[in-house]
Amino acid sequence: MEGIVHRTVQVNGISMHVAEKGEGPSVVLFLHGFPELWYSWRQQIISLSSRGYRCVAPDLRGYGDSDCPRDVTAYTVFHIVGDLVALIDSLGQDQVFVVAHDWGATVAWNLCLFRPDRVKGLVNMSVVYRPRNPLKKPTDIFRAVYGEDYYICRFQAPGVAESDFARRGTASLLKMFLTYRTPAPLIVPKEGFGGSPNTQITLPTWLSEEDIAYFASKFDKSGFTGGLNYYRAMDLSWELMAPWTGVQIKVPVKFIIGDQDLTYNSFGAKDYIHSGAFKENVPFLQDVVVMEGVGHFINQEKAPEITEHIFEFIKKF
Repeated sequence: MEGIVHRTVQVNGISMHVAEKGEGPSVVLFLHGFPELWYSWRQQIISLSSRGYRCVAPDLRGYGDSDCPRDVTAYTVFHIVGDLVALIDSLGQDQVFVVAHDWGATVAWNLCLFRPDRVKGLVNMSVVYRPRNPLKKPTDIFRAVYGEDYYICRFQAPGVAESDFARRGTASLLKMFLTYRTPAPLIVPKEGFGGSPNTQITLPTWLSEEDIAYFASKFDKSGFTGGLNYYRAMDLSWELMAPWTGVQIKVPVKFIIGDQDLTYNSFGAKDYIHSGAFKENVPFLQDVVVMEGVGHFINQEKAPEITEHIFEFIKKF
C-alpha cells in the first residue's frame, strides 16, 4: 500500500475517509460494497495510478474511518450520492470516471441518475440497473420472490443482524461473506448465519489473513450497523425517488459480472442482461463482460483482469 495517501474530507455534513494515489488529470472514483472498504480497490488503485490516473477511494458513509450516523434515515441514496457530489467538488473536478461494485454499484447508478453531468463514464460490477417499480416497495418484492429469510429481508430489523454477526465474530464473518460463491440467492437459515469465531474457512489465493485482519480491524471499530442501514433505508429511498420513475441511465457504461455471482443468478438477472432489457434502460451501455467461474467479489478475486477491463474502457475518453 506504499504511496497511498489517507485523509479526511468534510462532505455533506459528515467526515469521510479517502484513500488516494496518483496525480493525473483524470480522476477515477472507486465505490465499494458490503461488507467492504476502500481497501477492496487496493490493487486497482496501485495499478491505475501508475498509468497516469488520480485514484480516489472513500470509505462510504457508515463504513471504516468515515462517519457512521446511527439513524437509518441518514442512509437514503440521496444522502450517499450527496456525499459523492461533495467529494467530487472537493477534488476540484467537474467530472470523474466512476468504478463501483455491489452497493457501490447501486450508489453509482443513482449518481448517474441524479447527476449524469458529473460522470465521464462508469464501470459497474455485479449489480444491474433496474428502473424503479412504481407499484411495489423493494422489500415487498424481495419477500414475494424469496421469502422472509432472504438476506435483505433478514437485515431489516435493527439490531438482529448485528447480534447474529457478533456471535460469529468479525473475522470469521468477513471470511464467510468474502468467500461466498454459491450461484443462488442468499437465504439465511432460521438460526442465523451460524458458525463461531473458530469456524475454519480456507481462504482463496486472492484473499490473505492480512487482508481479513485489515477489514476486521475497521469493522471492529465501526460495527456493521452503517452498512446494514443501506438495506434498511431501501424502502425510504424508493418513496423519495418517485420523480425518477422510468428515467434511463445516460452515461457511457461498461458492466462486469461473474457467472458464479449470486446477483447473476437472482431475480432473472441473466435474462434481463442478455435479452436487451438492460440495454433499453442503460442506452449508452457499451460492453457487458461475464467472467466465467468468478464469484461476487470480482474486483478482488480477479483484480488484474478487472484493472485491465477498467483501463481499456476509460482510456477511450
